[in-house]
Amino acid sequence: MNSLEANIRENSTKGQLNAIRNSGKVPGIIYGGKDQNLKVSISKKLLKILIDKENFLSNIITLNVNGKPQNVLPREVKYQILSDEPTHVDFLRVLPGVKIKIEVPVNFINHEKSPGLKRGGVLNIVRRKVELKCPSEKIPENLTIDLDGVDIGESFKISSIKLDTEVTPTIQGRDFVIATLAAPTVMKEPEKPAEAEVAEGEEGAEAAEGAAATAADGEKPTPDSAKGDKKEGDEKKPAEEKK
Repeated sequence: MNSLEANIRENSTKGQLNAIRNSGKVPGIIYGGKDQNLKVSISKKLLKILIDKENFLSNIITLNVNGKPQNVLPREVKYQILSDEPTHVDFLRVLPGVKIKIEVPVNFINHEKSPGLKRGGVLNIVRRKVELKCPSEKIPENLTIDLDGVDIGESFKISSIKLDTEVTPTIQGRDFVIATLAAPTVMKEPEKPAEAEVAEGEEGAEAAEGAAATAADGEKPTPDSAKGDKKEGDEKKPAEEKK
C-alpha cells in the first residue's frame, strides 16, 4: 500500500491557499465517517508520483497525518488548466463495513496465448472500467480477464469475473458485456474484386489482341494461286471490294 506524509493546514483565505501551493504543496481534505473533515497539505512532488501510477483513484493509500496513519481513498484531483499541475485533492476515509461506489479498471492478461489474437482477431474493449459497490476495505485493484485459449467470436461478460460476495456491480438486472474478441477489421476479401477486375482486364486485352490479329489476317494479300485471272489494276483490298 502506498503512503504519503500529510500535515494539518490552517487557512481561511485564497491567498493562504496560494501560499501553500507556492511552497510546493497541494491542499487536500479528508472526509467521510463520523469524524469531522480534516484539511491537510501534501507534497506536490510525491503526489504526482502516485498520480502517474496506474489506477490512482481506485487504490487505497495511507496518509500519515502529523504522524498518525489513516487509510484513505483518493476521490478527486483538481488541476490547473494551463500547467496541468494538481491544485487540490479529496480523500475519503476507509472505514470497515462502509460501502462505496468506485470504478475499477479491467486488466487483460495472456494476450500471447489467445489463438484468436494470433489469427488476427481484434480485442474490442467495451468497458475499460466497471463501477462496483463494495466495502471500502474490499476494493479490488482491478478486474482480471484471462485471454488464454480465447478464440474469435467469444465475449466476456461481468458474470465471467469472480467477485467477492460483498462486491457487486452497480449495473443490475443484466449480464453486460465488458469485451469481445472479434474478427479482423481488415479482411482479405475486398482485394478479390480488384484481382478479378485485373483478370477480366487481361482477358479483355487478350480478346482484343485476338480480334486485332484476326483483322490483320483478313488484310493480308491474297496468295497468287488464289488471284485467278484478275485484271491488271484490279488489285483492290477486300475492305474496298465490299463497298
